Amino acid sequence: MSSPALKRVLRPVHLWSIAVGLVISGDYFGWNYGLAQGGPVGMGVATLAVTVLYACFIFPYTELSTAIPHSGGPFAFAQRAFGPWGAYLAGAATLLEFLFAPPAIARAIGSYVHFRVPALPVDLVAVLAFVVFGLVNAVGVSVAATFELVVTVLATFELGLFFALTGPHVSSARLFAHPLLPHGWPGVFAALPFAIWFYLGLEGVAMSAEEVVDPKRDIPRGYLAGIATLVTLALGTLVCTSGVVPWPELVRDDSPLPRALARVLSPGHPMTHLMVYLGLLGLIASVHGIVMGCSRQVFALAREGLLPRALAALHPRRHTPVRAIAVSAVIGIAATLSGRTDALITLSVVGALGVYVISMAATLRLRRTEPDLERPFRAPGGRTLPLVAMALSAVAFASVSVASPTVVAAFAGVLAAGAVAFRRRLARSLPR
Repeated sequence: MSSPALKRVLRPVHLWSIAVGLVISGDYFGWNYGLAQGGPVGMGVATLAVTVLYACFIFPYTELSTAIPHSGGPFAFAQRAFGPWGAYLAGAATLLEFLFAPPAIARAIGSYVHFRVPALPVDLVAVLAFVVFGLVNAVGVSVAATFELVVTVLATFELGLFFALTGPHVSSARLFAHPLLPHGWPGVFAALPFAIWFYLGLEGVAMSAEEVVDPKRDIPRGYLAGIATLVTLALGTLVCTSGVVPWPELVRDDSPLPRALARVLSPGHPMTHLMVYLGLLGLIASVHGIVMGCSRQVFALAREGLLPRALAALHPRRHTPVRAIAVSAVIGIAATLSGRTDALITLSVVGALGVYVISMAATLRLRRTEPDLERPFRAPGGRTLPLVAMALSAVAFASVSVASPTVVAAFAGVLAAGAVAFRRRLARSLPR
């Protein structure tokens, strides 16, 4: 019996929209909390360090994605490089990242809508977001990818408009306000997790690899265009927001961009209202893209037997992993109703850092053990890029561990519990 196969319909422009859409909500909220730790300069240093991490990560990761175009993404890479236990660690880390990022963003959507329509509760809007985007994904990958493309283009256009309106008003006195580092270099260290929010989820494009028309050609184009766009948006957002509004005013604001635009124009200006309403598209693009990526990860793990195989079932006509989508949505809704947005974000960041380290280690190992593996895209720089990405990921993990030891301990506990179950499954599968 052949394994279920996903339908190949994605082109480079779809991959670009998925890459940017997965991440773009990080430009609209969340990153500004890092200003409390480092101020504009410290947050800028942290953002540059994280930008280097992702730039070093994305080239080797693209090499893996084109050599092994599998919907499991990091799970498939680690399985090829390290066997079952490597696959377990990568799959579990990826699953935790993609399960707990959507609830955090869904709650942001709920808060955003509730602020403007108080009659709509935050929890209700967040739950409806999962229901709607789950249905969009279930209808078909073409519909889901087109939806993601449209909202991502609009959200990116809005950020470009924001840069054009606020850029001329950026003040160096605000950017380089004294003291330059309010909490010294430890503040830069503490700001790293918030800088990661600018790029978190980028690796999710690999989970759509089996739905790409020409993976060898299209994945590199989509990924490289995506990272170039995200670097531009991250640096532009940081400069054009903290250069217009004094950073202490941005520290606990869930709408830093509208606040900056209101400072340049006025709270009642039509462009300020446009920023407020179009800003919702950035959140929609991210939660929809991550829900899509999460369902593909559940599907891939189930197809390999790491999760119940029933979750690998495809709709007979639409060829979408409907059961994986439904389970992802149910878990996401439960996490959303917990109300712990901060813990959800931290869990997602920890999972992502684990994915980066395992993927870079897989790159190095496969180059050594399978030098003849076809690699349509070869990352430049030899061992340098994977090693730099691993080192910076370790530093970021240390930062998260210091700031949120309880959440990191919970993450480790989930991995340990899963490892026990996985060991039993392996034992049952061994010949007697």
